[in-house]
Amino acid sequence: MADRIVADVAVIGAGIAGAGVAAELARDFRVVMIEREDRPGHHSTGRSAALFIPNYGNGVIRALNRASGPLFHGAASDLFPHPLLTDRGLLYVADPDGVGAHRELLAESEGIQEISVDEALAMVPILRRDGIVEASFEEDAHDIDVAALHQGWLKAAKQGGAVLYTQCEVISGERRDGQWLIKTSQGEVFANIVVNAAGAWGDIVAKACGLEPIGLQPLRRSMAVLPGPAGYDIRRWPSFNDARERWYAKPDGGRLFVSPADEDPVDPHDAYPDDMVLAEGLDRFQQLVNYEVTHLERSWAGLRTFAPDHTPVAGFDRTAEGFFWLAGQGGYGIQTSPALSLLAGQLIRQAEPSAELGAIVPALSPNRFRA
Repeated sequence: MADRIVADVAVIGAGIAGAGVAAELARDFRVVMIEREDRPGHHSTGRSAALFIPNYGNGVIRALNRASGPLFHGAASDLFPHPLLTDRGLLYVADPDGVGAHRELLAESEGIQEISVDEALAMVPILRRDGIVEASFEEDAHDIDVAALHQGWLKAAKQGGAVLYTQCEVISGERRDGQWLIKTSQGEVFANIVVNAAGAWGDIVAKACGLEPIGLQPLRRSMAVLPGPAGYDIRRWPSFNDARERWYAKPDGGRLFVSPADEDPVDPHDAYPDDMVLAEGLDRFQQLVNYEVTHLERSWAGLRTFAPDHTPVAGFDRTAEGFFWLAGQGGYGIQTSPALSLLAGQLIRQAEPSAELGAIVPALSPNRFRA
């Protein structure tokens, strides 16, 4: 970086949120992307085994899901030469203690069909017949090619003229003479608008720029990679989840990803799994399957960062001119990113969003946390 960079928009963070909004804005604005790590997507984005699940999340998130679906399917072929979504399906199973949670899921969801235990076992033969009493299936759940989505947006941003600086940490920021002056470890950036897409570091970036934090909380989520059960071709199995969200499993090639669905509050850091948390989650998983976990091929952990109400934050902060939040996507960040990137671009341009997205703008605003 030169000692002094001038831009229209400075995007802090180059994960899925930052890359998406940079791609959206770069065709109209001079965009600079500031990333503290040595590569984009080092934390949450690069560690996501994401599914597109229309019924996942609260009402605001489901609206974002609905808006994101057509954007996934209609993604530009020059940026995304292969489909971003592939068929997977999601099977929910309930033990006797999970019946209440399962019926609540069915009551509040659309497109999830209750099925018999026999049908569930036909989909995932390692499930224990004596442990499961109810099941349902969400056909319209898809694998997301997270790496292709992220890289496509970075490519679009670059084609639009955006410049990415890695290993570039924000030190401070202040509004001066109608512009933001962002001091970084590589030099100074002057920009009319700052987009805070720093993920787990979102509140830290806000404080460095003189704003009050909004209460973002990173939660650790762990994943174990297991060898596929012997004697089965698991490649076309659906993902399968405990209805009480105590674990979930996803086939990946010939391996099985299993998460304890942990949500342990932590400070922003380069996350790593807790062996005890993994062991307890795998024990819960084994109670409902005929599959003994004898060894892990590997494991990892990432951070899912939530706002206090578990709804993403997207909008200008009324306490600081030109400061735009794009944060708190939690566990929904990948699947809602097409709609959130589009909406963020519209709000920054002061363009009129669609009726569906416009209806949820107040619920996304950072000002809901301001007195």
